[in-house]
Amino acid sequence: MSVDARSTARHCPRVTTVPDPAPLARGEPDVAAAVAAVLSGDREAFGLLHGLFARMVHAILLARVPAREADDLTQDVFLTALRKLDQLKNRAAFGPWVAQIARNRAYDHHRRSRRFDTLPAELAGRGGADALEAREALAAIRALPAAYRETLMMRLVEGMTGPEIAARMSMTPGSVRVNLHRGMRLLRDALGQKETR
Repeated sequence: MSVDARSTARHCPRVTTVPDPAPLARGEPDVAAAVAAVLSGDREAFGLLHGLFARMVHAILLARVPAREADDLTQDVFLTALRKLDQLKNRAAFGPWVAQIARNRAYDHHRRSRRFDTLPAELAGRGGADALEAREALAAIRALPAAYRETLMMRLVEGMTGPEIAARMSMTPGSVRVNLHRGMRLLRDALGQKETR
């Protein structure tokens, strides 16, 4: 892929390809087996998939939509995934596939509504400087490139570890570390610039 093609792909709001998943980390559930079980009628296996990927999906949405919308949209994403699961060609690629559904759902949400963001009740209740700092941090994270925005939301908001992020997103642990490191540097720079103004 040429540099121009990579640049164009990075800025495209919808990605149609799903990368091959990274090998399962030791102790990780077999995602492909869970998908096969759901397709053969085992609805409890879908609960396992939801448990494994809900925080990742929520973080992806939180990076793109108002906080008050992220919970409902997370459920919408999983309902869509359940309805379309038979379209998933590589069963082990459930993580990247459901992540793309989340990105597309956020994109659709923005096309349909242009609302202002508010803080979740637990943050808004704090009031004052804490609420302002949380609002600024959330805005700064949302302004970052998608790869950094998503991994930072997974780490800082959802509390996922680097290996968890790598497993759910089918990324290498090294890629996750790079995204977190660069994202944190960009976030510190963005927040530092606001302080100096």
